[in-house]
Amino acid sequence: MATGFVFPEMRLSDGLIRDLRRMNPWWEGAPLPVLPHTRRHLVSTIHRRLQLRLAPIVVVRGPRQIGKTIAQLQVLQDLLDAGVPPRHILRVQCDELSEIIPLSEPILRIVDWYEGTILGQTLNEAAHREAPTYLFFDEIQNLKNWAPQIKFLTDTSTASMLVTGSSALRIELGRDSLAGRMTTIEAGVLSLTEIGRFHQVDVDEPFLPDNGPEAFTRKEFWHELVAHGVHRQEVRDQTFRWFSDRGGYPLVHQRADVEWGYVADQLNETIIRRVIQHDLRVGERGRKRDAPLLEEVFRLACRYIGQSPGLTVLAREAQRTLNANVGPQRINHYLRFLGDTLLLRLIEPLEIRLKRKRGNPKICLADHGLRASWLQEIIPLAPDDLIQNPHLTPVAGHIAESVVGATLATIPSLDIAYLPERGGEPEIDFVVTVGTKRIPLEVKYQRRIDPLADTESLRTFIEKSVNNAPFGLLVTQVDTQAVTDPRIITVPLSTFMMLR
Repeated sequence: MATGFVFPEMRLSDGLIRDLRRMNPWWEGAPLPVLPHTRRHLVSTIHRRLQLRLAPIVVVRGPRQIGKTIAQLQVLQDLLDAGVPPRHILRVQCDELSEIIPLSEPILRIVDWYEGTILGQTLNEAAHREAPTYLFFDEIQNLKNWAPQIKFLTDTSTASMLVTGSSALRIELGRDSLAGRMTTIEAGVLSLTEIGRFHQVDVDEPFLPDNGPEAFTRKEFWHELVAHGVHRQEVRDQTFRWFSDRGGYPLVHQRADVEWGYVADQLNETIIRRVIQHDLRVGERGRKRDAPLLEEVFRLACRYIGQSPGLTVLAREAQRTLNANVGPQRINHYLRFLGDTLLLRLIEPLEIRLKRKRGNPKICLADHGLRASWLQEIIPLAPDDLIQNPHLTPVAGHIAESVVGATLATIPSLDIAYLPERGGEPEIDFVVTVGTKRIPLEVKYQRRIDPLADTESLRTFIEKSVNNAPFGLLVTQVDTQAVTDPRIITVPLSTFMMLR
């Protein structure tokens, strides 16, 4: 034990102490839970951020059940394997620990107890002895006032922190008080390269490096990506078929041997209903939210996937289904509640020179597998399957647009919007802003591309100098060279998904 430790030992309840010891079995030389052999790219990304130490706090946020906890445990195991002393790692699972509730400042009190009882020294003493500590907090948004506590801890102590959360709003609210102290990783569902790993197929590493979005503004980068997709065409198409059939949640590929119906029930139970009945059940000042309305709004989001429906339209449909008086404002609130859980991403209209184009947000689901499970309706994305079911192509086009939006939303430092049709100016599905440059992106999920009609919106946007758009992207269903305009690059959706 260190002699410089001056704080009195913190007393926690016996139940909480038992919980903490169970969460941290390595303190006593016991193993971690059995972890999957397959690893997400998220694990290596976390390691890089921890090693770079650009900020003392690494925040990973993403929807439930996409592998944040598993990734955290795999990082923890790597640290132990690398020789970090077991008692220099504290992990707290903040979700549903009833023994934490009576504590007014649970994070600080747990760290006090950890320093006095487990570490035997302060975090700062350990750092001065070049034996740093690692503090892991999982689903931290479940603790009240977590951000001020983390800020105080960061300002007074030296330690590396890894924080995960499933709430965009609550994590974002913490960003204000933690400005300059945190770096955020956006975690989505599995990418094609990760799905390949789950099926023991090598699809290569993500094509977009984890060093900023500047590559998005280079035409050469996109031409190289297209060539990469052609070179890896066989494994790309096979992996994309698996994604088409089941979506991108880890569970559905870990248990590829289980029929879709059983897996779909599990997705509904552990993700959608969990969010609606637990994460969103209580609002501000303890007000309970309307669970049937939340379910209906999510159903409408699934129906209008990849689109920007008017709030009045959604309210009218909800009224018919629920036989209740539901207004557009309430629909808007509930839609944004669901967005806060990251089950869906709401892409806002483009803002140029502080002038926002009026329009409703575009709805992009975290994963089209959630739509298939909730609506019990499977819409294929694989081109060969759509040949057999051409009547499904329009819906598949909307889903493809949602996939593009969800993929873009997980790439750090990208400003994503869409341009509504206004005054004769055609709609642009997505506009990606990097620095001063804007890259327009259109999704035309069809086998045949009209080189003029299908590129009109991109050409219109590029030709307006105020947009500062060096080129445009056309996301297609298959590899094609139909477009000869050098300002427009065609990228199949399957290749586009190899970015991550």
